[in-house]
Amino acid sequence: MTHANTGRTPHSVFITGASGFMGRALIAALLSRGHKVRALARQASQHRIPAGAEVIVGNALDPSSFAATIAPADTLVHLIGTPHPGPGKRAGYRKVDLHSVDAALEAASAAGVRHFVYVSVAQPAPIMWSYIAVRQVAESRIRASGIPATILRPWYVLGPGRHWPGILAPIYALCELLPATRNAAGRLGMVTLEQMVRALVQATERAPCGARIIEVPGIRDAGKA
Repeated sequence: MTHANTGRTPHSVFITGASGFMGRALIAALLSRGHKVRALARQASQHRIPAGAEVIVGNALDPSSFAATIAPADTLVHLIGTPHPGPGKRAGYRKVDLHSVDAALEAASAAGVRHFVYVSVAQPAPIMWSYIAVRQVAESRIRASGIPATILRPWYVLGPGRHWPGILAPIYALCELLPATRNAAGRLGMVTLEQMVRALVQATERAPCGARIIEVPGIRDAGKA
């Protein structure tokens, strides 16, 4: 069945981390394009979910709390992660970031999900080694699951309360022009929340057969065609 106004096939999407700044924006975008959304949230944050989504109250670290509610979703978008990652939050990377991926994969497999979408991080990079290492492990487990997957690798997402790195934009622009730094600057460049949402929507609507990686340049270009 296709959406009468667009010709798109509507998807049923289950989102973890749905009450975060990226999750809320993604929900609104998916709903506006005729997709159905189930949004996983804790009891205390369910009021943050945009109207139109079906709220699922559960714990993203406990697959038994939400696995039975995923179906009939065909796509699971995993947005759980340690907020504002930094050197002092290393313990949380495995406890939250990796554990939540394991929980989501277990639940997605049990529910027969056909596409797993994961927001990882740009790599390699000269900093944030422990954070990147955990995300690399998460990516390997996603690929090993056998579920067709899209892995997006932003470096820093500019959005509400996250605008200050924008002052580095001129430096990034210069580095992207210099041959010696062009590749690294492109891979580790900043993206906006709007660009991330467009890339996530496009990924949802164009599921791969296996696993695909979308780096910063691809995130920036998503939705332009």
